[in-house]
Amino acid sequence: MTQQIPSTEPELAGVRNFRDVGGLPTTDGRRVRHGLLYRSGHLAHATEEDAAFLASLGLHTVFDFRNAADQKLEGPDVELPGTRNVNLPLSDPADGAEFWKMVRDGRIEELREILGDGRAAGRMTASYRTIIRTRTGEHTQVLAALADDSVPALMHCAAGKDRAGLSIAVTLLALGVEREAIVADYLESNATHRRYRLRGADGSAPPERSPEITALLSPLFEARVEYLQAAFDTIDENWGSVDAYLEHGLGAGPQLRARLRDRFLE
Repeated sequence: MTQQIPSTEPELAGVRNFRDVGGLPTTDGRRVRHGLLYRSGHLAHATEEDAAFLASLGLHTVFDFRNAADQKLEGPDVELPGTRNVNLPLSDPADGAEFWKMVRDGRIEELREILGDGRAAGRMTASYRTIIRTRTGEHTQVLAALADDSVPALMHCAAGKDRAGLSIAVTLLALGVEREAIVADYLESNATHRRYRLRGADGSAPPERSPEITALLSPLFEARVEYLQAAFDTIDENWGSVDAYLEHGLGAGPQLRARLRDRFLE
């Protein structure tokens, strides 16, 4: 079920789903510091005012989890002075450019075939499982960078919901954030003003979609507890526990996690 959650974060004109994950509670009674870890959708359509706000955050690193098809469709991120951009492509639940062309063209029969009868939600849960199982190298790199010097950091993909959502969740697990708080942060992507806006190939607003296409696409645009739970289940099924996943799957042993917690928690 989709959950709508209000937000007090600044609403940027050209950047969707921006927020600071500071304040989330950990299992040992601490909280994530504000101003160190942010998440959002892509920065390709940031306005001058958006870019000025982002620059004011003093970001050290922007982690972009989009693939080449995403970047071709949306464009490169706006450049922020003094900020390092790291592109770590992760699996795309929508299969990139050809899928979105199908959507823009309104190819309803093909969309019914791949998204109808629960297949869209199944596609999402499968993608979350695949990212956790196969993208350990990318998440290892993220945690090592954060423990070293790459803060403040911003993580984003296209919508800031799935690939960035999982990378934020993995980071929060390493920080010892309470599972319920990780889920609550993830579900904030469902707020109406945060939703991803699909643009036309020329950057313009796409033609209005039919109600059927909107319904078919809905599971792709929603943050659902079942998706994130599939990721947690994959961790348990493949590694036995979060601690084993972090240490043996991602190489984030006790020393690295202690460095992360010293840096990010208060």
